[in-house]
Amino acid sequence: MPKRGYAASKKLLTGLIGAPIAHSASPAMHERAAEALGLRGHYQLIEVAGADADGLRMMLEGVRRLGFAGVNVTYPYKEAVVPLLDELAPGAAAMGAVNTVVASGGRLTGHNTDTTGFARAVAPLLAPAGNRVAVIGAGGVGKAIAFALASLKVTDIRIFDSEPGRAEKLVSLLAVQGGARVAMAVEDALDGATGLVNGTPVGMLPNRGMPLPAALLHEKLWVADAVYSPLITPLLAAAQAKGARIMTGRELAIYQAADAFELFTGLAPSTDVMGEAFDGVMAERSSTTNAA
Repeated sequence: MPKRGYAASKKLLTGLIGAPIAHSASPAMHERAAEALGLRGHYQLIEVAGADADGLRMMLEGVRRLGFAGVNVTYPYKEAVVPLLDELAPGAAAMGAVNTVVASGGRLTGHNTDTTGFARAVAPLLAPAGNRVAVIGAGGVGKAIAFALASLKVTDIRIFDSEPGRAEKLVSLLAVQGGARVAMAVEDALDGATGLVNGTPVGMLPNRGMPLPAALLHEKLWVADAVYSPLITPLLAAAQAKGARIMTGRELAIYQAADAFELFTGLAPSTDVMGEAFDGVMAERSSTTNAA
């Protein structure tokens, strides 16, 4: 990763583009990580719903000109920003999705730390061999998840999306790695699967839905969710009730943030510090909800 040479006490301006993002734990994680490294960090939420290409271009021009070290990008813009950037890192180019934009020398370069972050998070759940994983959703997050699984040598990845064309496109992008196929129904995706990952926003507050029927879950399956607001989504609660192992969105959130921070600064942040910041946000949100 590039060494940006941030001196102690230098101001670090970063942020997040997406909608809805008021729930994001990213400001706390990035600002606490910066503080621990002697930087004065500010992480700005840039929430704009329904932005078209011109609107996104204007936001990115602000990132280029206003002193940002970079920004993260989340739903629904991870794919839409791709053609608006000056350059793409190889991984982001391969999948056509970006969650991190580094601003340097007047140029904007797109990366995808969802992939590296999810690979770090999910590795402990995988068996040495014979992994068969269903991925629900072929959008920006689903792409990153599928590429992460492929990087971990998972050779049986079943991809389901409510729009089959998106799943077909993702499978074609993974053709070099091999082992990915389109599932035309969630039942097909889960047939004989050892793991399941929700790569859609279904279950993110205020939504309380599930991306698949609870009847398809069972105790021999591990289940992961990219959503972290709430930490225990309806999908994960149903999986727990069936005796399945689960992974919340916590580790993905922390690891992708840590990798993005290092891209912004060239400095490796403490994942422990970022984790404490994340947990603090979740605890405060829980207490507020309970009080209400």
